[in-house]
Amino acid sequence: MVDFAPPPITLEDVARHAGVSKATVSRVVNRNYGVSEPLRQRVMQAIQALGYQAERPAHRLRGAAGEIVGVIVPDIQNPYFTTVVRGIDDLAHSYQLSVLLCHTGDHPAKQDAYIRMMMMERVAGLILAPSFGITRDPLQQLAQFGTPVVLIDRSVSHLRFDTVIVDNVQGAYQGVRHLIDQGCQRIAFVGGDLQLSPGRERLAGYQQALADHDLPSDPALIRIEHFSVESGRRLTRALLNRPQPPDAIFAASNSLSMGVLKAVREAGSRIPADLAVVGFDDVPWADDLFIPLTTVTQPAYEVGQEAVRMLLRRHSEPAAPVRTVTLPTALTIRESCGAARRAENVRTG
Repeated sequence: MVDFAPPPITLEDVARHAGVSKATVSRVVNRNYGVSEPLRQRVMQAIQALGYQAERPAHRLRGAAGEIVGVIVPDIQNPYFTTVVRGIDDLAHSYQLSVLLCHTGDHPAKQDAYIRMMMMERVAGLILAPSFGITRDPLQQLAQFGTPVVLIDRSVSHLRFDTVIVDNVQGAYQGVRHLIDQGCQRIAFVGGDLQLSPGRERLAGYQQALADHDLPSDPALIRIEHFSVESGRRLTRALLNRPQPPDAIFAASNSLSMGVLKAVREAGSRIPADLAVVGFDDVPWADDLFIPLTTVTQPAYEVGQEAVRMLLRRHSEPAAPVRTVTLPTALTIRESCGAARRAENVRTG
């Protein structure tokens, strides 16, 4: 007995099931958002009910010249994201993919607008560093059309997408432990935006390192604001003006580190004689500062490349389980922590 495969579902089938014209179905499938939202939802429900799969030969992620990968990051001036984007672009280019880059400033409304723009541009895939407050809806719309989405730098519990992050907890732990190894006892934490997973995880690593070495976690030494130079400067001034100032500061980002160094210099304190400093995330000029900065270094370029690999995998295996790839950090020891200068990096993951 010969089994015959059922004929493929067509646009006409979807139109008939939804009670709309074929042209309306075509506009929805091709992401022409001139269609009203209730009508679009009706067509999408018909597509899901019938299992319709649009033929998209021009939208294959691999090997199609002129294809575009969308990239949305919060700060294109941040050296970390600059390097991430370079990693994305280098690997994407090898697959004949172009990169469309957008900057959100960590504003959720701006982020959602860019995601909608990516839909209209019919990008082959989206790599996104999500802002706090991101909702599921715009990304789910992309996913419904089979567009792969990969999150980077930040994990979001209510979003089920492939994700590339670094080991923030272990990185912060290693940085603080190194300060403890140098004899520091009152180690302050200058952090930002606990709504974002890197902020929470780096604080957790700091607190775990103190606990494991029988040092108290003094709330007065934990200062949280924004991931910015000015926040680092302001928080450090407050710490240095305390009756018992810290003997070390762990700064939870490269921008916060710059603020810490500014405040210490303005106060006339000496690094590391009066205050040891370790930052999270390296910057190209860290070795050239007036006191070269010890940092927990993120593999930013590798984050970008891994995100492209995950897009490729998701396109070729759309039903594969969602994965989170966690990359290790490294401790780059320079002079700001009080240790003898070393050329090598110490892996923390």
